[in-house]
Amino acid sequence: MDPLENLIMQIQWHAPWAWFLLPLPLLMRILPPYRETRDAVRVPFFERLLSAAEEQRRRGAMVLIRRRGQQVLIGLLWLALVTAAAKPQWLGEPIEQQKAGRDLMIAVDLSGSMEAEDFTNSEGAQVDRLSAVKEVLHRLITERQGDRLGLIVFGSGAFLQSPFTEDHHTWETLLDETRIRMAGPSTVLGDAVGLSIKLFKEAETENRVLLLLTDGNDTGSVVPPVDAARVAATEAIRIYPIAIGDPSAIGEEAIDTITLSRMAEVTGGKSFVAFDREELDSIFALLRELEPAVYDSVSFRPRSDLHWLPLALLAAAYIVIRLMGGLLSMRRSSVAKNAGGGS
Repeated sequence: MDPLENLIMQIQWHAPWAWFLLPLPLLMRILPPYRETRDAVRVPFFERLLSAAEEQRRRGAMVLIRRRGQQVLIGLLWLALVTAAAKPQWLGEPIEQQKAGRDLMIAVDLSGSMEAEDFTNSEGAQVDRLSAVKEVLHRLITERQGDRLGLIVFGSGAFLQSPFTEDHHTWETLLDETRIRMAGPSTVLGDAVGLSIKLFKEAETENRVLLLLTDGNDTGSVVPPVDAARVAATEAIRIYPIAIGDPSAIGEEAIDTITLSRMAEVTGGKSFVAFDREELDSIFALLRELEPAVYDSVSFRPRSDLHWLPLALLAAAYIVIRLMGGLLSMRRSSVAKNAGGGS
């Protein structure tokens, strides 16, 4: 590409309509001249003056004649003003950035049954279910750098702990601050899914995944979990329910694996059951295969405003002309003084 053509391609006009103002001064040649009345001196012998000068009585008029330099300067001034009004912008080189390509919402059950100490940590010590979940999630997050993460906690109600963010350090801090029963003692799976749907609707990413970790069954959601999952499917949200604990438990601690499996099925996800931390680790390893890292490339060209440039050039030209005119006038005065002294 020719250098001049490349230079022209680098400049973009934000308000090109301003160029239609360029021929506006030509109207000044069409419109009638401006007239102004002034007081005059009355001369008693005016008629004799006219007769001696062989002139006739007529209306007085004075037309100011601009010098050529003034006309050029005024034309350049108008051109600079119109150019500035058109808002020229310099387009920089394209910059490509990668951003998160998936919104991953993690919903964690904080009901009272999460207090059961039937899991072990990486050191082999007996810990409660929530502590085991936190430990595994921390390891999972280090491998999900391409995801925007959100965090919902639920018990007797569902609450947003962290909106979608690419700041994984802050997300992990908010995860560590969660405590058992802080959202109430019960389990509302459907409400957790409903809150997730609301947050996904406000997000722009099309790749949407809900990771649902629970150790109980639904105990009174406003919308039944399977019905909430059907709504999630219409929003292209895949649900991966993970049942934590012993599925053979009875009563309030029983895990409704049938409901969890149905929720995964209607959304195109997959359900899992984790008896211990090792199985939880293997489930997350499988999730890495089912939902590999996704990145979206974003390309943009930075813009720099140049509207000040034509005005600055005109101001510089005006200053130079004034200086040159002043120097020329001083030189003429000096020449005239020398000539007068010589005579």
